[in-house]
Amino acid sequence: MTLHLVKLCVGVDSVEDLQAWIDFSRDEAREAGREWERIHVTRMVPSRREEILDGGSLYWVIKGQVQVRSPLTDIRPFTDASGVKRCELVMEPLLVRTETQPRRPFQGWRYLKPEDAPRDAHTVSDAPDMPAEMRRQLAELGLL
Repeated sequence: MTLHLVKLCVGVDSVEDLQAWIDFSRDEAREAGREWERIHVTRMVPSRREEILDGGSLYWVIKGQVQVRSPLTDIRPFTDASGVKRCELVMEPLLVRTETQPRRPFQGWRYLKPEDAPRDAHTVSDAPDMPAEMRRQLAELGLL
């Protein structure tokens, strides 16, 4: 059974902001002649790796709302130079907008069952040209 992760997207104000950061990271690696993968490093290693890699995604909470997901392709545990165990969450270089879903702040990541995950957004109201602040306000009012 597929399982997802959900994580706060700290320091990002919108989906467009996250996309800009991804683009910057990719361009910087290319300019330096390095291969680029979309990776997020986290401290804890998910113990349910096989379920997550069976079609799971990392759902990003931006400004208190799940707004977008990134399909996961690998989970790589490693030990950093200081001897601390960490994990690379490897994602497709793709952001998939989701229906908004409110989330309270939390630390780290959490497992997310498929039945609790927001659906991918396919409505006119979730159009990419709608300002993020308007989208957030409409979601708070229960209109998205």
